[in-house]
Amino acid sequence: MLVSSVEVAVPSVLGMLEAREKKVREEVARLREEADRVQAALVVAEGALVKLPAARETVAEVLGEQAGQGGVLTRSAVAGSTVPHRGENAVAQVLAPEYQQILRVLAAPEAAGGMRVKQILAGLGWEATPTRVEGVRSRVKRLAARGWATEVAPNVFASAMTTASAAAG
Repeated sequence: MLVSSVEVAVPSVLGMLEAREKKVREEVARLREEADRVQAALVVAEGALVKLPAARETVAEVLGEQAGQGGVLTRSAVAGSTVPHRGENAVAQVLAPEYQQILRVLAAPEAAGGMRVKQILAGLGWEATPTRVEGVRSRVKRLAARGWATEVAPNVFASAMTTASAAAG
């Protein structure tokens, strides 16, 4: 009788565990490096955050000194906005062009009693698509919130300059 001996390679359980341990150790090392990098970035960001209130105070002091010297100041634009608050001597040229166009339409004689958004769109010569309507509505509401326009009735807007002169006259 002939018995053949065939050797079958059976992986060692201990060898598999060692390979797994090596992979996990490498992952832990990689994650520690990443955590160190994130921690360093956090320290830098927190340092910048700490400096901002002092910068704000310095700017307020400088602007206060200018106002005391007869300088004309308006409050600054709200973050993320191109529309500054309207001061006593503010001019529309400080606004972005699309806001200036809206104010020109609101200042026209046909807008004396105020205009709805679709009327403003017609005055601009723009098509009254839903996107345009909402875009102009948000812009004219922003103008009203910053003192450049007034909302004389719900969703009816007029130029703050014409309503101020009408109230004075």
